[in-house]
Amino acid sequence: MQTIQDITVTRHATEVVLVAPAYTLGVALARPRATIAGPDGELWSDLSLLASVDRVGVPDESSGPTAVTVEERADGTVEVTVLMDSSAWATKAVVLHCTPGEVRARIEVTTEEDDARIADLTIFGGQAVLPTGASGTFRSGIRFPSVFVPTPTEPIQVVRPSNTQAQLGVVGDAEPGRLHGIFSPPPLLFALGRPFIPGTAAHGPTDMPVGDWLGVSVVAPVAQLGFTTFRYDAIDGGFLFRLTYEGHTRVQAGGWVSPDFVLRPAGAPLSAIRDYRDDLAARGWAAPAPEGADWWHEPIFCGWGAQCALAVRMSHEGEALATDDPEGFVLPTGAAFAPDLARQYLYDRWLRRLAERGIHPGTIVIDDRWQADYGTNAVDTEKWPDLRGWIDERHAAGQRVLLWFKAWDPAGLPPELTVRDPFGRPVAVDPSNPAYLEALAGQVTRMLSPDGLDADGFKVDFTQRAPSGVTLRTHADGVWGVAGLHAIVKTIHDAARAIKPDALVVTHTVHPSFSDVTGMVRLNDVLEDSVHGDPVPVGDQLRYRHDIAAASLPGHPIDTDQWPMPNREEWLAYARLQPELGVPALYYVESIDNSRETVTDADLDEIAALWRGYRAARGERAAKEPTAV
Repeated sequence: MQTIQDITVTRHATEVVLVAPAYTLGVALARPRATIAGPDGELWSDLSLLASVDRVGVPDESSGPTAVTVEERADGTVEVTVLMDSSAWATKAVVLHCTPGEVRARIEVTTEEDDARIADLTIFGGQAVLPTGASGTFRSGIRFPSVFVPTPTEPIQVVRPSNTQAQLGVVGDAEPGRLHGIFSPPPLLFALGRPFIPGTAAHGPTDMPVGDWLGVSVVAPVAQLGFTTFRYDAIDGGFLFRLTYEGHTRVQAGGWVSPDFVLRPAGAPLSAIRDYRDDLAARGWAAPAPEGADWWHEPIFCGWGAQCALAVRMSHEGEALATDDPEGFVLPTGAAFAPDLARQYLYDRWLRRLAERGIHPGTIVIDDRWQADYGTNAVDTEKWPDLRGWIDERHAAGQRVLLWFKAWDPAGLPPELTVRDPFGRPVAVDPSNPAYLEALAGQVTRMLSPDGLDADGFKVDFTQRAPSGVTLRTHADGVWGVAGLHAIVKTIHDAARAIKPDALVVTHTVHPSFSDVTGMVRLNDVLEDSVHGDPVPVGDQLRYRHDIAAASLPGHPIDTDQWPMPNREEWLAYARLQPELGVPALYYVESIDNSRETVTDADLDEIAALWRGYRAARGERAAKEPTAV
């Protein structure tokens, strides 16, 4: 037995036991297994030390381990290396780098080929044919009842049973099984918890209880996050973790090392997120919050809720729109599509009504869809006959204007700037193509420049619409998934700040490594029901989202959002909560879309009073802050 600083290493005939202040790890020498327990000795999992790094067309099946080595280092760390044979790679190893407070696991592979492309990666489990004759997929054992998932999903289940799958990343939409892109990307972290059982009377669908948690996070520079999803893959008492690279990461002759998978105990899910963020920041992979302008904190009016509510009235009540349009445009009665209602005269109408009730937004978001094409962001002059003049009027009134931006959509772009399917059809913009990024920077310049539209920033939406698929074709390898999205948002942010140093970029990219390209974090669309089918109060939903965003991106202002609202009562209740959570955002002016209830003058008077209180409180805080010398 030898003690190196805070880790005690004890070697037995069949295993090596590492006792650290935060955990105990027992590594088997003849089988691909390890046990990990808390300081109290209670077992978290019997971990599988198998892993698979599938290549496109070449599945990675292991046999082994062929060797297990334990190296005690002078810096007090211990490194455990598990070598195994592989059907896809010349060599493969799972390496556990153990410090007093955490275990960092990674996969290392080598190849003599020039064009090996990674499909899926699994760790703490994988495909194998073992000497015992057992074969197939092996997993780690679940010895914890709960898993914390840091992205909103439908049904709403922040802490869920440990035998339930969960997925994080940049792929999702409203289709069944895909509504997990509300934060895209969220913190790439799951937390394994005990002894809490979701669904009991003590814990609701948005609760994040303190206790005994083991965070499992993906840690690497953002440029190396070339996967679309990070999945907790559970079945029948076993789990593994999976990254989907989809063939867009190439391994040259030599080798490749995966991101670190960091196992770190925490006292609460939010503590696990803070530790994750601190880990990335210490390595230079998460920047401090950018210095923002005072106007970033001004209350926001976003027209999307008003557009949706009007579309509902037109569809269900036959309301026609002719009287307000100076150009004489008449929208037909009957079914209406909310993006068709992003029109200059309607925004004027809504702002007039707000002004009549004493509501003066500091920031106005022109939402979906003011553009003729999503991919080019050219103005639809039928809807906005004089967008530049309109923005000038807002500036004269002391207001700022953000333009809604749909990420990933290729509409209107030349095919060579897009990700294409096997038939050559555009699927998404291609951030691996420098020509696309150059075109995007040019669009941003046109939209924000005083010689162009002179807008003040962007609300970046649909970041969860990243392309996904092995057969999709790109200009270059590697700029895919999370890394590809970061390239897009960084281009928008850097071009915007080059034109206007105080330009605001609002995103729902709630990952610490997006700190340098995100000015404000948006809490995004409100969901509905718990796993039991019960409506979850809007305030509960947005409060836990706020807490996750604040832990992952500390110091960033938060756009509290406000759509969709189930009814007028919940809308007003949430409006009262918004100043506590961040920057108030108003989406409704005339009616509520889901309930079709009227927004009354008294309702807007209350909003006006809430905003006055918010501004007064901000002024008091600013007066108390020390003045920089």
